[in-house]
Amino acid sequence: MLKKIPVEELRLGMHLHAMCGAWLDHPFWRTKFILRDTADLEKLRASSVTEVWIDVVKGCDVEPAAAGVAPRRDAAARSSRSERPAPSEPAPPAAEPKPSASMAAEMQRASALVNQSREAVSSLFAEARMGRALDTEKCLPLVDEIASSVWRNPGAIVSLARLKTHDDYTYMHSMAVCALMVSLGRQLGMDENSAREIGLAGMLHDMGKAMMPLEVLNKPAKLTDDEYAIMKTHPQHGYELLLEGKGVSEVALDVTLHHHERPDGKGYPHGLSGDALTRVARMGAVCHVYDAITSNRPYKSGWDPAESIARMASWAGQFDNDIFQAFVRSLGIYPIGSLVRMRSGRLGVVVEQSEGSLVAPKVKLFFSTKSNMPITIELVDLSSAGCSDAIVARESNAQWKFPHLDELWAGPEVLRKLGKS
Repeated sequence: MLKKIPVEELRLGMHLHAMCGAWLDHPFWRTKFILRDTADLEKLRASSVTEVWIDVVKGCDVEPAAAGVAPRRDAAARSSRSERPAPSEPAPPAAEPKPSASMAAEMQRASALVNQSREAVSSLFAEARMGRALDTEKCLPLVDEIASSVWRNPGAIVSLARLKTHDDYTYMHSMAVCALMVSLGRQLGMDENSAREIGLAGMLHDMGKAMMPLEVLNKPAKLTDDEYAIMKTHPQHGYELLLEGKGVSEVALDVTLHHHERPDGKGYPHGLSGDALTRVARMGAVCHVYDAITSNRPYKSGWDPAESIARMASWAGQFDNDIFQAFVRSLGIYPIGSLVRMRSGRLGVVVEQSEGSLVAPKVKLFFSTKSNMPITIELVDLSSAGCSDAIVARESNAQWKFPHLDELWAGPEVLRKLGKS
């Protein structure tokens, strides 16, 4: 039986079923578990969440455990009003795979894979422009390598894929969406084969851009209405291009045709909404937009990863809510590479997520806003029990213009391999 109670009435031994309020305020990766740790209890009480759903069959009820202690006078009335089904809130799969490789080790492997992807995808686009039928099965070994990297440690290749220039955006965007799709599928509990299938869909989703006029595709300024109308035809062109080739699944065709559709029906090319949009199309839309807005384009610089997550969360009707929540869980509210301000007044860059909290990643602190000077670099795990600092705000490097931000989280050797230093 489910009950809705204020966080003040939570106690150890209760089974937390769901948290109310804005999802981005939730302090945990998971939402369904028994509260056993005092630190978790205090963390939840200190968050912006004011009410939660508990399952009294799986854990303690609101009645005090100690005999002879009277319950609060209004608890019974509130509980009777609250005994109703909780609103459905997605939770990450119970058997979500854990990283099997360290971030540093996987960064090294992923950097070579990024370079390999750039060559493979640019060759694929070149074949399409020359009118050759696509053999998408040639992409399978590359997708397999990307999926394996995500399974070892999803943070590495997903974050490195963002390090693209406007010159190679079209090619690297395909690779980035592939990695993001696999990571999202992993978060949603897909097995490796299913994740590879949606990864291939991500790799192929923008092939229609190979049929766009280069002067429009690479225009270093905002498109005119006529040019934008041309660009809006790329999903249909991509769909037709894939139909002419071989080895293309229905999933890849679906994502290619519908990654610009929206649940509210305001997308294109067909203005689909509701159940007309498949789950994989909704996944493709989230991954496509995130990589697009975090990347440097011919006409604008990419947004900071954390800023991008926050903005996407504010765009009502554009994304499937459950899938977007899972997407944030896969990246973190402050994804790797995010510039953040600490309670101590220091600035840092996120270098890795923690398993216990969406809002307490590992951060490299390198600058003091109090002295307006660089400080000795310090790596801090904000989820550790002894850490007294915390993130209080996102920062934009467009304002600060730190030239070495990517080097701090990726490392100089990785950047050299990518040709970014």
